[in-house]
Amino acid sequence: MEHRYQFGATVGVGVVALGLQFIFDQALAAQSLVTLLGIVMTIIMLIDMLKTLRSGQYGVDLLAILAVGATLAVGEYWASLLVLVMLTGGDSLEDYAAQRAGIELKALLDHSPQVAHRLVNGQLNDIPVSVVAVGDHLIVKPGEMVPVDGRVLSGVSSFNEASLTGESRPVEKLVGAELLSGAVNGDIAVTMVVDQVAANSQYQAIVKLVQTSKEQPAHFVRMADRYAVPFTLIALLIAGVAWALSGDPVRFAEVLVVASPCPLILAAPIALVAGMSRASRNGIIVKTGTTIEKLAQARTIAFDKTGTITQGQLTVTQVVTVAQLSATELCQLAASAEQQSGHILARSLVNYVGPTKLLPISHLNEVTGAGVAAMVGTRQVKVGKLNYVAPAITRSPTQQTAIHVAVAGEYVGYIEFSDQVRPEAAATIQTLRQAGLQQVLMLTGDQAAIATKIAQQVGVDEVHAGCLPQDKIDLLQAVPPTQQPVIMVGDGVNDAPSLTTADVGIAMGAHGATAASESADVVILKDDLNRVARAVAIAQDTMRIAKGDVLIGIGILVILMLVAATGVIPALVGALFQEAVDTITILLALQARRDPKKTKGPLRQVKQP
Repeated sequence: MEHRYQFGATVGVGVVALGLQFIFDQALAAQSLVTLLGIVMTIIMLIDMLKTLRSGQYGVDLLAILAVGATLAVGEYWASLLVLVMLTGGDSLEDYAAQRAGIELKALLDHSPQVAHRLVNGQLNDIPVSVVAVGDHLIVKPGEMVPVDGRVLSGVSSFNEASLTGESRPVEKLVGAELLSGAVNGDIAVTMVVDQVAANSQYQAIVKLVQTSKEQPAHFVRMADRYAVPFTLIALLIAGVAWALSGDPVRFAEVLVVASPCPLILAAPIALVAGMSRASRNGIIVKTGTTIEKLAQARTIAFDKTGTITQGQLTVTQVVTVAQLSATELCQLAASAEQQSGHILARSLVNYVGPTKLLPISHLNEVTGAGVAAMVGTRQVKVGKLNYVAPAITRSPTQQTAIHVAVAGEYVGYIEFSDQVRPEAAATIQTLRQAGLQQVLMLTGDQAAIATKIAQQVGVDEVHAGCLPQDKIDLLQAVPPTQQPVIMVGDGVNDAPSLTTADVGIAMGAHGATAASESADVVILKDDLNRVARAVAIAQDTMRIAKGDVLIGIGILVILMLVAATGVIPALVGALFQEAVDTITILLALQARRDPKKTKGPLRQVKQP
């Protein structure tokens, strides 16, 4: 039975019982009705507690069950009813808080694009988004949502990407600009060409993240459950001593009524879900409550370089040909082969050449971490790393960031790129240090000279260059326990294994549905490195609130138990006090949902254990 139905049934029975006793003067009937309700609800709570124990966690329901049973046994049935209202009402309020906390994520599901307007030979047809193919031409009308990822072919308009990036200001999109599914068009219709099918588009990637963001009990929640073991022993000891000294079994019930462990049940999960909601409003999707705890305790952070510490907006600086091929033709062939790739160098090259100059391709094959091969017209073109394009050449002709090109099996040249460090990178790393991160690493497949220069600019402690995906995994696993948990930040397909290996994987997911965002625990929806520090800040603040809330609740309950042991708090009054404690607990936990008005970075440093 859902908690709201349990709460409704409890309140309904309570109203009937009040009428029987105080209107119809039927005290026995009222007592019998409340006793029956208490037995039924106790059985339900007992079953839930056994399920919890079977799952390997300690339950916190034992004191609640004892409190209901004890008050019924000594004839304090009104106190028993109030305890039941308190428990079922608290569970219902927790469900409501979780629902409210996830409303920003749910909004994405409620507005998923369903229809696309496909343009074929001048004719416009409405088709399901699921059948849209790469290369299709679509019309996005004013006020409509972009159905799939693509680029603008004609028309200039402003697009609202708030639901994707958290940026409320409309972004003007010119011809050739990238369009993300889920963005809302402004006042002018545009024609777009499809780059990704619906299943691989940005909006569907976010939907998948939402669907995997189901509540999972964090380690801290299990710690809160384990607090119930010593807390239960203390409560039973105080109640037993009070009974023994007074000789009155009612004293036992009075202590247990105020000992009901609702703060332990409510504080941590409400705070964690509220923190996840706060993160989503900041353009950050956190998949589980466990991730929040690990983020808050992290001591080491590792960054990929290209597209993470750097802007990922590379510019072609030099084109070198070694065959009877012009620089313009080499770039056109390479860009055409790379036009469907999500790699940062491929995107930069396509932007450099221009979408209108790309040639049709077929038989595309992309090898992760190596390059792509495709038929460009009638020519076989391979683009990527030198050992993939031309294995016979053992020494690279350039020491700069570059892609190499072969046509029909013959090496024809290379294209050099330069990248710029993100302007916020150095400040972000400094902010992370202030938040308690003790070690900052760079793990990159790029050359050591380039990586070292960039690391010095932003303040990285250690540089590991020339890394293959397995090398990154080995380096993350080699971090000593005293420097864990470890965060890994990346944005490419090559980063997916290391994001999974790290305690917390953070994907810079602004460029679409990559393996990185699927493998990560946290996804930054806006291409802004500052949000990594923001995610850590939110996690630290959330855990501070959750831990403080639990300890405050336990402290208040212990004081109330000691007072109740003296007999000055009747069972019914004790139940009212417990209701007040629950309200305080919930209100304190919901603080994790609020953004501070002035601070945008980490809010406070949490002392590392």
